[in-house]
Amino acid sequence: MALLTPDDLININKQLQEADSAVRRVTGLDIKGICKALYGTSQSSEKVGIVPVTSGNGIIGNFSASLHAITQYFGFDSFVTDSPDVSGYYEAVRNGAEIILMADDHTFLAHNLNNGKIANNQPCTGMIYAEIASRHQKADSKDVLVIGLGKVGFPGAAHFVHKGFRVYGYDADETLLKRTVSNLGIIPFDFETPKKFSIIFEATPCANTVPEAVLSENCVLSTPGIPCAISEELQKKYNVQLVTEPLGIGTASMLYSVL
Repeated sequence: MALLTPDDLININKQLQEADSAVRRVTGLDIKGICKALYGTSQSSEKVGIVPVTSGNGIIGNFSASLHAITQYFGFDSFVTDSPDVSGYYEAVRNGAEIILMADDHTFLAHNLNNGKIANNQPCTGMIYAEIASRHQKADSKDVLVIGLGKVGFPGAAHFVHKGFRVYGYDADETLLKRTVSNLGIIPFDFETPKKFSIIFEATPCANTVPEAVLSENCVLSTPGIPCAISEELQKKYNVQLVTEPLGIGTASMLYSVL
């Protein structure tokens, strides 16, 4: 998946509110309700310590502040440490953090210090976006198209398979496609032989990956990918129910998975 930029995180509260509205339209539940249903957990104002990390490309502008806003939006008691890295981790623990959130270029994790549970953003993001799509109230079949079968797409495809969906998958990387076919038993999808879907899950870092030929009226497109997987023109033409947001939905999934 593409690395976030400060521009992706502008007005994060507004983005969360819009995402909550989109999820309700598709599923009848809000994001918190989806998380509770997926993991069977509930939060009770757990204290979350957000630790900035300077390794690799360094701290993304707005990232820690956005995590602070996201955790508070979902009812957690959170704070950002003054110090980064190991010093920040020490500070978070000393200040009573029950859950640690921290990220470098490769891993964004949540670690519950009370029960030892730990979560990685990529599979948690794949699972929550797949769960949202799987609950589409206007779906006309149990067929689903998954575009992108990497670190986010593969867990999403696995979640659909686990829930009994017939999963069609595509990835430009033949190795990833073959691995997913072998491990999950999904059906390879060929865009040259189009089929329409009412449920589409997209997990790539590329724009406009969803062609018109696969869209059905009122279909759901659940996508954590940046940039957006569909053009505004196609979204309007087919009244596509677009569920997308850069950080909050995946973060909520992580937090609920470690409760």
